[in-house]
Amino acid sequence: MVGDGTATLILKPEVGQEVQQYEAAQRVPDISSVELYDADYQLWLAQTVAQLRSRDFDHLDLDNLIEEIESLGKSDKRAIASYLMRLCEHLLKLQYWEAERDRCGPGWKREVRNFRFQIQALLRDSPSLRNYLDEVFVREYGQGRELCLDVSGLGAKVIPAVPGFTLEQALNAPVETLCEQD
Repeated sequence: MVGDGTATLILKPEVGQEVQQYEAAQRVPDISSVELYDADYQLWLAQTVAQLRSRDFDHLDLDNLIEEIESLGKSDKRAIASYLMRLCEHLLKLQYWEAERDRCGPGWKREVRNFRFQIQALLRDSPSLRNYLDEVFVREYGQGRELCLDVSGLGAKVIPAVPGFTLEQALNAPVETLCEQD
């Protein structure tokens, strides 16, 4: 604490980084961590990281830190579910929207590849999200189906309400294989 009512926060460098490049001092208002969380989120993050690095556990804003950590997991789950929904939507467009397949098919295939890449990236970082994909596959297929029906104008009976492909196929099968209709 400095005599003028502010505290000085020293941000420590990452391990292996040049000290002279990353050592910095910031003037932090003399308010509690809880108040700082609401007043300046980025500054709260910097302060929390500095407290963790310096092992200053007594002054951590634990309630907000716990909430933030929980939200990280929720964010990844929302993202991977969204990618799965969009993947299903585009697979269904390729399978059922014949009138636009020639014109839009290459773009839809590119989107399928993109959504697969995004899902794979999240699974590399958090392999346990694979279990979550298993849990939400039918729901996300249903939402992707609704989006496909909305944009295509196809009748609801044209696209099955239950997936005609497995999660594994959606994630890995060649697009041409999935788009073959019996």
